[in-house]
Amino acid sequence: QAQLRESGGGLVQPGGSLRLSCAASGRTFTGRAFSTYAMGWFRQAPGKEREFVAAISRFGRSTDYADSVKGRFTISRDNVKIMVYLQMNSLKPEDTAVYYCAADVLGRALTESGIDYWGQGTQVTVSS
Repeated sequence: QAQLRESGGGLVQPGGSLRLSCAASGRTFTGRAFSTYAMGWFRQAPGKEREFVAAISRFGRSTDYADSVKGRFTISRDNVKIMVYLQMNSLKPEDTAVYYCAADVLGRALTESGIDYWGQGTQVTVSS
């Protein structure tokens, strides 16, 4: 059974940093299978629709970011550990949301419609 599990969320002050982790498990992601998936992070703020945050290609050679996080967030992956990370710096109150890890076998993990697997989400709250 394929599973994505996020961790690392929490409460942080504006200007602070957090590092989110996403652990992939199950036969779908074991061994070389993980590298067949583009991986992404999405987020959903209260009262808003879920939105794209960042994505990384299958071997990590290319990345994409939403304009709102460009220059502050960095996505990375480790295909040996079967992990995806999101380093978030210079956090702002508007970054407050539930953050979701996502896997896309055919596309680039840029849109919700292409996502094959979702994690359960981790809460990030940016507040003083």
